Amino acid sequence: MCMNKFFRNGLLMLAAGALVVSCADYNVTDDFPAHPDPSFVEPYKDLGPVKSYIDRAQYPNLSLGATLKVTDFNKQELAHAAAVTNFDDVAFGTTLMAGTIVNARGVMNFLDMSDLLTHVDEIGYTVYGSPLFANANQADDWMNMLTAPIEIPVDYVEGKEVDYTTMSSFDGTAESGSASIIQYDGMNVLKVPLRAKIRIIEGFEVDPKAKYTITFWATTDKVSDTGVSFNVTFSGTPVEGSGTGGKWVVKQGKWTKFVIEAQSAEGVTDGYLRIENGPNGNVLVQKVNVGYYPDNHRPQTDKEISDTINFAVNDWCDGVMKINAGRIKSFDLIDEPIDPKAELENGMLDIKHSTEKVFWQDILGSENYAPVVSRAASTAFEKHGGNPADLKFFISETGLDNPKVIESLKYWIGIWDSKGAKIDGINAKLNLFYSEDAATQAANEASLNLLLDNLAATGKLIRLSNFDIKYQDAAGAPVLANNISEDQRQRLADYYAYVIRSYMTKIPHDKQAGLCKGNLADTTDPVGLWYVDNRDWVRTATYKAFCDALSGK
Repeated sequence: MCMNKFFRNGLLMLAAGALVVSCADYNVTDDFPAHPDPSFVEPYKDLGPVKSYIDRAQYPNLSLGATLKVTDFNKQELAHAAAVTNFDDVAFGTTLMAGTIVNARGVMNFLDMSDLLTHVDEIGYTVYGSPLFANANQADDWMNMLTAPIEIPVDYVEGKEVDYTTMSSFDGTAESGSASIIQYDGMNVLKVPLRAKIRIIEGFEVDPKAKYTITFWATTDKVSDTGVSFNVTFSGTPVEGSGTGGKWVVKQGKWTKFVIEAQSAEGVTDGYLRIENGPNGNVLVQKVNVGYYPDNHRPQTDKEISDTINFAVNDWCDGVMKINAGRIKSFDLIDEPIDPKAELENGMLDIKHSTEKVFWQDILGSENYAPVVSRAASTAFEKHGGNPADLKFFISETGLDNPKVIESLKYWIGIWDSKGAKIDGINAKLNLFYSEDAATQAANEASLNLLLDNLAATGKLIRLSNFDIKYQDAAGAPVLANNISEDQRQRLADYYAYVIRSYMTKIPHDKQAGLCKGNLADTTDPVGLWYVDNRDWVRTATYKAFCDALSGK
């Protein structure tokens, strides 16, 4: 096996009809540490890069894509090399979506995206854009902040006051022990004795959202350097003081003014302030008053929320497209909009809405969702150097083998198109299986062909993504990568080829936006064009199946 060979400044160009097999044809940089080169170990070592088998004259729009994590691509190691050498473009799934970029305050971190696009520029490669708008992996904390109630100025509300200097007896609540009015320092005061729990003010209803201010004057009749300590609770909420263990402390000889700010505990509506005295001495209270600031928030109006979300749509699109600078030209505009459990009166499925989170479409409206976001993204793309003629937007959706889901998607695309949305294509997320049971496999193939027929009938560009096929035995149990036989692997490869040929046959050539592989190498399932053997990536029968099918064999 040859030593690794490193190439600077972009693609290694193969002469037409000639294939150099003695060394790696990876498009790599000087930092690529692959060792040894996995592409040319047996079997299938004489095959060229997969993408080289596409007849570009016959299939001018067909693009072969790979899915990677941003971190794996930016490492520029084996996964990066396999993708760039064998595939036309790379997609990054959810890793470049708002949920990983925008924090709760709306600050956007595009560092990973910037790094990968800089590298893509250097090697002359292509990226397929992650979904711009979605329900999953959206920036939920940001959305919550944007739609949260607004802070407003409020005035302090005077509440209740108890002046023990004017009282001759205590008629309040003693939760344990007893309290009494005594003479001290020339006036009547309330005495809270040792180990007593006394509500020194009560009898008012609390607003659970309000912050209360409670002021009381206290001292002790015990002469002590350390003073007398006690605990305080406001309407079920313990309130910490500045003393040891969060206690409040009074010393003999002067009256101390205590000011407490607190909210009531959840579910507590009766207002009170309780002193829980310790074992060291009496607490003497002169007077208590309580007031509050009402909740200083109000719900946003529908117009305010609409204005805020529309601003956020434009802010997000502007951030993405500024970093992009016209380099990514195809994006999933909206990801998985259809709700398979929500049926409209006309029999179509609704798009997703939420009562627990805030979705973009909850505010923008179902019919205006795609028109608003496509207009914002298109404007930002052109503003930051993109050519509008190059821009393509797809709606990505899963479960399109279900006729009702695809009919509903067509229904919504029709509405969005009529309102001026830019929707160029459909990115169908596949969920494919090969079965050893003949009847089940026949049903699998029929479902695939129906899906392709329905997709072709939309007249849109069609992209198939998540192109992984899992293997099932005749009983429906999964056959995993670590125990699949050569014969089973070949059957799986043949089905990959069948899917590719079906796509190339059923989807008109001018509507073929491409196929995107979900995983390059085997996972626990035998889904890869390669399997990993002691860090080497070894080509599988699926690699050859891709080459054969794409070349028209």
